[in-house]
Amino acid sequence: MGSLVVPQTAVDLAKQFEGFHRVPKFDPERRAHPYICPAGYWTIGFGHLCKPDHPPITEAEAEIYLAADLQTALSATLRYCPVLATEPENRLAAIVDFTFNLGGGRLQTSTLRQRLNQRNWSAANQELKRWIHGGGKVLSGLVIRRAAEINLLSLNVR
Repeated sequence: MGSLVVPQTAVDLAKQFEGFHRVPKFDPERRAHPYICPAGYWTIGFGHLCKPDHPPITEAEAEIYLAADLQTALSATLRYCPVLATEPENRLAAIVDFTFNLGGGRLQTSTLRQRLNQRNWSAANQELKRWIHGGGKVLSGLVIRRAAEINLLSLNVR
């Protein structure tokens, strides 16, 4: 199977919620440097996991990482929730963003996965609302991100 196309809505969501972060004023090239995200992981660019000593990257390099990370998230999403392949693209985009944010392993073992595969959208929305913690506390950014995903999951347009 060839590589599937990541929905543009998923790209937009990831960029909106991750942001191109940690560009220090002293860097004339406006490169992103590694930082620890609110959940406690070393991150660079648009939410790409990295080692603490990762060299700084440009926004163009961050876009390349993001594209690869979203492709991985898309593959995992369709592996664990094959029903999303035949649903409106907004639903796929919502769960690709969730998977990018939290990882395929979390989707694989979640009740969310069961609800999605049952096409029980209202129950899936309730499950999404539970994934708002990072580093042991509620993160307002995750509350807003999950609300955006729920909105997409609820749209019935192609």
